[in-house]
Amino acid sequence: MFHHVKELQFNARVSKADPYFANLLLEQFGGENGELAAAMQYFTQAFGAKVPHPDKYDMLMDIATEEFSHLEIVGATIQMLLKGVNGELKDAADNSEIMQIMNGKTAKESIIHDALTANPQFAVITGGGVTPRNSQGIPWCASYVNSNGDLTVDLRSNLASESRAKLVYEHLMKFTQDPYVLETLSFLMTREVAHYKMFEAALDSIQPNFPPGILAADPRFTQQYYNLSKPESALGPWNQGQMPGMSKDFEYIEEPLAYVKKKATEKPSQETKRQLAQTEKQNQKFSKLKSDEVKKADKKDKGQWSDYDKG
Repeated sequence: MFHHVKELQFNARVSKADPYFANLLLEQFGGENGELAAAMQYFTQAFGAKVPHPDKYDMLMDIATEEFSHLEIVGATIQMLLKGVNGELKDAADNSEIMQIMNGKTAKESIIHDALTANPQFAVITGGGVTPRNSQGIPWCASYVNSNGDLTVDLRSNLASESRAKLVYEHLMKFTQDPYVLETLSFLMTREVAHYKMFEAALDSIQPNFPPGILAADPRFTQQYYNLSKPESALGPWNQGQMPGMSKDFEYIEEPLAYVKKKATEKPSQETKRQLAQTEKQNQKFSKLKSDEVKKADKKDKGQWSDYDKG
């Protein structure tokens, strides 16, 4: 059950109207890396996490709800930046706050022109209101949401989502000098960092969480780095030394074509056969573990989502 509190999570303010920046800020309202996309992503992911990971269900719902509050902050800021342009546009501008900071008809016409050329849909479709569209007027799309049904995969998607959203706020901060707007953007950007660390901690609490999913990786193909650049590929911790978190070393394949041809006709060694058999046992064990995890948590005797009787 959602409960709307009229006060915003952060005191969003603007010092003056700025239709051009209002349009840019739509990226964080209805864009692919915006607050609506994040809210819907975490909200969607939460359902699949409810049974096997009820604690993570709470976390995802809490963060999703906060993202909706951030959406409200962004929408409110956009609306304040459009003072004098929304409503009836030119007629409304005659008596709006914009006239306190803009002098003369030329200035007024210029600011309205900026708003319309930045995004004609402000006037033509929305009448100066905020709708789930990005800065180019493209409607929000459900394809922005990543929800794969495996919590470790979803949490990794969330780490990337928070990282991208933070970058968008950083870029937006370059296009405004309004100190109040900058404060709001800084708050929203910082909460992306906070959410990133929450998701990181949640992922660490699920063990094992690598590789993503249930099935183990085929031991024959996990450690090869193919040199596919000429001259040779640069060396680094991604292709030499021990693989992170694994008791294997990277194998740098200097001549990939010759290597593949050799492996295609080579009979598997006894060690390879042993590793494959061990992998198969791990797959069966982990598959049962993940299945039992859900079955044990699933209350067969009660077909209801909430435990109202707990009071």
